[in-house]
Amino acid sequence: MTRTVITTENAPALAAPLSQGIRKGPVLQVSGQLPLDPDTGEVVGTTVAEQTEQTLRNVTAVLKAAGAGLEDVVMLRVYLTDPAHLPELNEAYAAAVGEPFPARTTVYMQLPPGLLVEIDALAVLDD
Repeated sequence: MTRTVITTENAPALAAPLSQGIRKGPVLQVSGQLPLDPDTGEVVGTTVAEQTEQTLRNVTAVLKAAGAGLEDVVMLRVYLTDPAHLPELNEAYAAAVGEPFPARTTVYMQLPPGLLVEIDALAVLDD
């Protein structure tokens, strides 16, 4: 099986040496997405809810570019800068992702200034 690079202009281009997504067979890994506007590269929102919504829009854009959707996601990993943000994140996340929820891991870490959340996704596609 070959690896296929997934790219889209509907998610931000990242300055790091990585692909927006990689598909190998039915497995699709979406790289960690940030709450950046794909057109301007600027941070969208100042609250965890606003940033979560934009980050999930970016994840969804990469999924769509690979012919997938949130319904194909089996795992989302969420990176937060502050444990106190978890209730706000959960509310925005639940509204955006919907049930049945994929598996999820939440990790607390430092992100660059102004960024409160990062999310990556693992999806399995039907061929």
